[in-house]
Amino acid sequence: QVQLVESGGGLVQPGGSLRLSCAASGFTFSSYGMSWYRQAPGKEREWVAVITETGGGTNYADSVKGRFTISRDNARNTLYLQMNDLKPQDTAMYYCAKGTSRGQGTQVTVSS
Repeated sequence: QVQLVESGGGLVQPGGSLRLSCAASGFTFSSYGMSWYRQAPGKEREWVAVITETGGGTNYADSVKGRFTISRDNARNTLYLQMNDLKPQDTAMYYCAKGTSRGQGTQVTVSS
């Protein structure tokens, strides 16, 4: 069965950086596009970024474009999200997803 385990979240000051990881198992990771989503308390889930199976194509929400980078290592079955120039409005639980399957999430809090 699909298992997705996110890590790398934490508390960071505005302008700081974090790198999230998502360890995937239970499916052929290199055969699927993958996404990151986030959800802040009291808000709708927001799509953040997507990457194609090979990593050759990516797309981002306007709110993170130019600051976040999605990448993957198919040899390690791992998805990444590099987040730079973090803002308080980036505070949310971040999830990786394969289709409708998602992990338990990792909390990112941006605060001074």
